[in-house]
Amino acid sequence: MKEISAGGLVYRILEDELQIQLIQDRYGKITLPKGKMEAGETVEQTALREIFEETGIIGQIMEPIALICYQFVHPKAGQIDKEVHYYLVKAIGGTIQAQVAEIRGVEWLTPKEAWRQQKNAGYSNNDNIVRNAYQLLGLEVD
Repeated sequence: MKEISAGGLVYRILEDELQIQLIQDRYGKITLPKGKMEAGETVEQTALREIFEETGIIGQIMEPIALICYQFVHPKAGQIDKEVHYYLVKAIGGTIQAQVAEIRGVEWLTPKEAWRQQKNAGYSNNDNIVRNAYQLLGLEVD
């Protein structure tokens, strides 16, 4: 069985300042918005829908960041081949609002603070996603 998810690193420029959006998931970890593809969607549509549902932000995909593939065993469905597509997404509208059923919080941060939170409280497998997104944005990480 194959499962496809999509999401992204969302950014905005507010008063000439670049800001990065991070979410805190239901387990208290820092992460990026993402979720499972629904029937009839493209991966890009999935990414934008999930970002909107989880954060309230309307985005525009700028470019792909990464495609992560792995396998896991689901207790009922058996072996799952998982694909997760990550995109660099520019915020173009909406109002920030956490989807409380799914996540604990969402906020805009400076790139430096977002990287610090990712390193201290994020999933380590997201380090390269954030690093790659920063490179696309012309930023360096410490």
